[in-house]
Parts: sequence; C-alpha cells; structure tokens
Amino acid sequence: MAETIKPLADRIWDFACSLKLAIIVVLLLAATSIIGTVIQQNAPAADYIREYGQTNYELFKKLQFIDMYHSSWFIGLLALFGINLTCCSIKNFPRVWKFVKDPTLVASSGLFKGSANRAEFSCKDSQQQTADSIANLLTKEFAKTTRTEKDDKIHLFAQKGIYSRFGAYITHLSILIIMAGALVGNFWGYKAFVNIVEGSSIDQVHPFNGSTPIELGFTVRCDDFDVSYYGNSKRPRDYNSDLVILEKGQEILRKRIEVNDPLTYKGIKFYQSSYGSTGNPFFKIKATDNATGETLELKAEQGKHVQLPGGYSFAITNFTTNDRSFGPAIQLHTNTPDDKHGKPFVVWQNHPQLDAKRGGTFSFALLSYDQLQYTGLQVAKDPGVNIVWAGCFLIVFGSLTAFFFSHKRIWVCLEDNGKKTKIMIAGNAHRNQPGFSLAFDELAQKIETTINNEPPKKEG
Repeated sequence: MAETIKPLADRIWDFACSLKLAIIVVLLLAATSIIGTVIQQNAPAADYIREYGQTNYELFKKLQFIDMYHSSWFIGLLALFGINLTCCSIKNFPRVWKFVKDPTLVASSGLFKGSANRAEFSCKDSQQQTADSIANLLTKEFAKTTRTEKDDKIHLFAQKGIYSRFGAYITHLSILIIMAGALVGNFWGYKAFVNIVEGSSIDQVHPFNGSTPIELGFTVRCDDFDVSYYGNSKRPRDYNSDLVILEKGQEILRKRIEVNDPLTYKGIKFYQSSYGSTGNPFFKIKATDNATGETLELKAEQGKHVQLPGGYSFAITNFTTNDRSFGPAIQLHTNTPDDKHGKPFVVWQNHPQLDAKRGGTFSFALLSYDQLQYTGLQVAKDPGVNIVWAGCFLIVFGSLTAFFFSHKRIWVCLEDNGKKTKIMIAGNAHRNQPGFSLAFDELAQKIETTINNEPPKKEG
C-alpha cells in the first residue's frame, strides 16, 4: 500500500512545531551570542582593522558580525524561534484547555484499575449517606467536589492546581514578550556617548556606531565635575558630575551623578563613565627679581607670554601633573628685553626653592594650577525595557507555576451492591508523583476513618 504523503501545508506546520527546530534555533542563537561577545560590537572601523586586519574587517562587515544584534540573520533567528514557540503552543493548547473546560467527571473502570494511586473498600451506610460524607471530606481536605449520578452509581470528582498546566504557556509567552522588548530596544533605542566640559552644555549625543549625532530634544549642562584619588596616587577613588536638564532655557531637573547612579530623563539614562582634562591649564606663578628681592604673583596660561618688570617676559611651554614622582611641574623660558629666547627650565610645585639656585634674573615658583575637566557620559535609551521587565516577571511566574505546582485529581465511585456500599478511589497528578502518592494515602485513610470502616486496602 502506497504511503500517504501529507500536504505541503501540514508538513510546514509539523516542522514549525517540531522540537528539532527548537533545538537547532537555540543552538544557533547560543553560537551567535558567543560571536557577539568575542567580537566587540559597534566599535570604530580603525579598532577592528588594528586588531583583526583589513581583510577580516571586511569579512566581519559583510557577515554583519560588528553589529550582530541588528543583523538581518540574527533577527531572522529570533523570528524563527518565536514562530516555533507560537506554533508549539497553538498545537498543544487545545488539549490543555479541554482539561480546564471539560474535566473528566466520571472515571471509567479502566482508570480505577490502572491508576497507580487507588484504594477500594466498603461500608454499611447507604450509598447516599456515604457519598455525602466523602463529598464533605473532599471539599474540606482537598478541593470543591462535583457530584454525578449515572447508571445507579454516584461519582465524585475533585481537582486543584489545574492552572499549573498553563505554566509552560505562560513561560512561552514571556519569552516572546522579552524578545519583543529586546527588538523594540534595538530598533527604537540607542547607546551613545558624550563629553561635556565643566560649565558647558550639549543637546545631542554620538552613537557608538559612529553614525549621525542624535538630537536629545533637551539640553544637558555640566555645572561641576569632581574626582578624588587614593592617597598620593592618580588612581581614581570616585568621580561624579553635577548635571542639569534644561528645556527652553528653564531648569527641569538637577542631579549629582556618580558611577552606577545615573540620571534618567524622558527614558534616557546618563551614566558616569569617564573623565579627563581639556584645554590649556591656568597657573598661579610667583616670580622673584633676584637682584631686588621683589616678588610678583602672576596668572599665566600655557603657551602665552606674561610680562615681567624691566621688559622681560616668560611663557609656560609644558605641564605635567606628576614629573617623575616629584609632583606637578611646569616647563618655561624667559625672554630678555631684546627678545632673546632663554633656555627652557623646569619648576616643581613641591620644591619652590630649587629654581633660585638656577641663577637667572628671575626665579619662579608654581603656586597652583587649574584645568577644566570634562565628564564622559554613556547615554542609553531603551524603550523596550519595561516590556522586558514584564516578560521577566511572567517568566518567573510561569516557571514557578510549571515546575512547583501540579494538577491533582481525585475520583470516587460509590456502588450499592446490596447490603453494603462499595467505594473505589483513584487519583493522579501530572507532576511530583511520589509526593502525591503520600498525600493520596493520607486522604484515603481519612475517608476510611470518616465512614468508620476497615483501613483501606491500597492496590498497585
């Protein structure tokens, strides 16, 4: 007899619902996630060329490895995984819904004989009296009881934990919600950076992928930046920025941010990320006329000449915050009245007396210095984050429902066989069978005690 070939639509449906497809897609997603972890995402082209070479950079670019989570093939894998989850749920859901909507109220004789948890005994009370007693006990000790009379028999049915059968579907739905939130964040969100000099403001940020700057729709101003160090080292202990949000020139929000404590406004987060110096520093210099002993306190800017008495001048040409562990130091030179350029020399802030030994017309001491700082901020907008959080809540709820609760059912059949009432009890649970077996034995003993008969005889 020739084998019947399924229609193409049925074969596609079976493939979309198959466990094999789920395993393959999950493995591919895991592998691509490893690639996305090993290869830095959305870095400048120069970084890839320096690390991997021009040829590999071009290959990575064609394969979309440098922006993998926005790549067409990664989005395709997520879509395929979503289709598989959806199709599996649609295929199996009607059976579960039937358990909920149309439970088996009357157990067959085969269920009583084949159940792993069953008991059988008899009592002298009437069928109706016994049914009332057992129904009351089941309602009190287990769950609400449904009573059915059929073929001169009374059937009792009780169940609890039925909604635990929906746990897997809640988990499936939560995964789809998390994926949807991630896609929303990928397509309509961004990650960017910006440097703001103290006292200045910005209204746009620069995405990490180097594309066109993104307009914020408001202004961010940095009023102050502070950094503290460990001991006498330059290892930063803490750094933070005073940020102000402005709209149409009006101050809307003010916050002092630090590492792991960002400012959030209109769904955009500003994280403290880095810092540095910018522009030429300003110095406070004490100049001493070695002939007369006269001293002057002068303000100087790197690269600009400052006038001294008698037609002399000086200019600071270099600066470092730590010269060979001697502390802050400047390099400068003096010019004579006839504009002859003097030989450069170094002045250390922590050793102001040393320059007097140089023997020039003037000796100098560095009193203090000041240099503008900039705060480096990472900027992130993720409109899908609330969707992801909702999915995370659902996945926890669904997993707890699926793995820690079970659907338990009890059937009782009472049959009048003349002088006595025959009682048959059976039960099952779709999860944690050993635990349910112990609970079933205890319930059967309580039923026996209630109807005041011999201890039940457990079979199976």
